[in-house]
Amino acid sequence: MTLINNKFTRVAGVAIAYAVMSACSGTDVSNPPPLNSGPASSGNADFTTFVAIGDSLTAGYADGALYLLGQQNSYPNILAQQFRDVGGLGFAQPLIADPATDTPEKLAEANLGGLLVNGTPGLIENRFVLDTQTEKPVRIGAEDNPPVLPTIDVVGTGLNGMTFNNMGVPGAASFHLLSNTYGDLLSGKANPYFVRFARTTLSTMIGDAAAQQPSFYVLWIGNIDTLAYATSGGTGVDRDGSNLPDDLDPSKYGPNDITNPNVFAGTYQVLVDAMSTANPAVQGVLINLPDVASIPFFTTVPYNAIPLTAEEAADLNDAYAPYNGGVAAMLEAQVIDADEAALRTITFAEGQNGVVIFDEDLTDLTPINSPATDGLVNMRQANENDLILLTAASVIGTEAVPGDETTVFGVGIPLGDELVLIPSELSAIGTARSAFNGTIKAIADDDPNLVFVDAANLMGVLKQSGIDYGTGSISSDFATGGAFSLDGVHPTARGYSVIANAIIDEINSGFDANVYKVDPANYTTVFLK
Repeated sequence: MTLINNKFTRVAGVAIAYAVMSACSGTDVSNPPPLNSGPASSGNADFTTFVAIGDSLTAGYADGALYLLGQQNSYPNILAQQFRDVGGLGFAQPLIADPATDTPEKLAEANLGGLLVNGTPGLIENRFVLDTQTEKPVRIGAEDNPPVLPTIDVVGTGLNGMTFNNMGVPGAASFHLLSNTYGDLLSGKANPYFVRFARTTLSTMIGDAAAQQPSFYVLWIGNIDTLAYATSGGTGVDRDGSNLPDDLDPSKYGPNDITNPNVFAGTYQVLVDAMSTANPAVQGVLINLPDVASIPFFTTVPYNAIPLTAEEAADLNDAYAPYNGGVAAMLEAQVIDADEAALRTITFAEGQNGVVIFDEDLTDLTPINSPATDGLVNMRQANENDLILLTAASVIGTEAVPGDETTVFGVGIPLGDELVLIPSELSAIGTARSAFNGTIKAIADDDPNLVFVDAANLMGVLKQSGIDYGTGSISSDFATGGAFSLDGVHPTARGYSVIANAIIDEINSGFDANVYKVDPANYTTVFLK
């Protein structure tokens, strides 16, 4: 059976508007309430030596890259600036370039966002900017001929064994913080971002953090433990314990696997214990993990992204009639049940329609040797229970075979597994995240020197209603909301400032302090080409 055997009008693109937004826009509010009041105070907290530990969110990653302006506006750096008024000392970050000493040319390269790894370009790409002509994110410098590439090269532990207070490493999962090969470029298990500033090739992230004997720390780790699976469309393995003992051994994990909750719990306790062993009086903040359904990478592209006229819908229904007949035959033969038959039946109508997707959870009919099953691949139309990834925006409506209107992705050709999260994958993510967050909350509650920040709630509010911060407002709407950068996962500078303020709120409450908050209106949102 041919998948689509009738010609139809090509669906041109996806119904998504990338609105242009100025880099420093904000909503004016008349007579906003005072941001801070009373004298600044550390209360019972000691900010003398502050260390932040985590992944890309801690590093200041944004717009699909780690670049200088992002690092300078990381939430730990914002916190450190506020801590200086209440006893905090210096806060060193492994910056891509030094604003005080480097040339303008070097600083411009540092804001490209890409890195060479041992002389190899393209492994870590340049950052996104918003193209005001197409209203879509583009990699900065990619349109040039030849493309503008960075010259900053990661060739080994290269920052002279210096100590850094910001221990945020893009791509780090919880168990990576314990790895003594993570900073060794020759190990085959290294992370180039950590290689740049690991004190030695045998350093562990948590070891370098604890060696500073901090008086105060923030730990935000665990996002990658489910996020890598989520952003890959669930192409990894859920290490839920069904494949023991490998599920308990992170060395056996693939790059997109979900961490086993027991592995996470044990790892997280070791991380916290390492900090308290280094300094028994250490105080800190533990931050939980947001729901993927609250961030724009998973919420921007609607499931019903296919706009059709009545004529186009009728043509498509004619084209899918043999396929739907095969589904009906499998129902009659009791190979599939009525619910699955209804799910697999593909029907179009005038207006917005669900994109056609692969679904590996459907019954595999290919082993059945019958003419009725010819072409009955595991596909269906997406519905409100699915999440279409932001990366699908550049695929939906394009032709797999240029010039062949029957090969339009999302209509004639199903979207691949890597572009969609189906209910079983969302359930796996949610189950693991719930367990991770339970571990984080329990450990924070068990130690009077630790406070807990509910980032999951914060991100949920940004999605549901947005946040009014007095001099403006911010939401998670892609490109226009101001909270998230153009990769759809990481915050803008303004978004990081809102996160910093949420952390300050819990510090002030838990340590009887009065650390001043910042005005998010003073921080940028998306950058324009």
